[in-house]
Amino acid sequence: MTVVKQASVSPASGSRPTLLLVDDDAPLRRNLTLQLEREGYGVVQAASLREAYETTAETIPDAAVIDLNLEDGHGMELIDALLDMKQDMRIVVLTGYDSIASSILATKAGAVGYLAKPPRLEEMLAILRGDTPADQPPEELPMSADRIRWEYIQRVFEQCERNVSETARRLNMHRRTLQRILSKRAPR
Repeated sequence: MTVVKQASVSPASGSRPTLLLVDDDAPLRRNLTLQLEREGYGVVQAASLREAYETTAETIPDAAVIDLNLEDGHGMELIDALLDMKQDMRIVVLTGYDSIASSILATKAGAVGYLAKPPRLEEMLAILRGDTPADQPPEELPMSADRIRWEYIQRVFEQCERNVSETARRLNMHRRTLQRILSKRAPR
């Protein structure tokens, strides 16, 4: 029988809230761990979905920061498992390929935040704490034509359940061309 410890967030007990950080980019993971530990979190790291599941079998974190695209799968599938363990867990999704479609999917899955890499620490902490940043100015410029095209491709890609061949067929585009587009960062 496996005993699962649930981390306490009570400031009176003096313990630090536990945060699960799942990212396959080792330098980014190391940097974020140092920054989050300075802010008072006890960070538990995982480089893959498999490691994340193994880690959460031993300790249930209070919060999580999850990379969207991992080497062994899609970080989105971890959200349901974490919320089943602790319904009020605050989960932030990180991605190198920011799109409106995937941010909507992450929010619908239960994430409270969605940030492009590299994330700004202040913004991530505000989301983890549940603060709403009041000082964010509204977006001044409309999206560029390239960004609109990128968003549309990402939306169709998510609708096709991340199947490149099906997405290429629906967009009437060569599969390799689509793969090149998907491998690049979102235009400004």
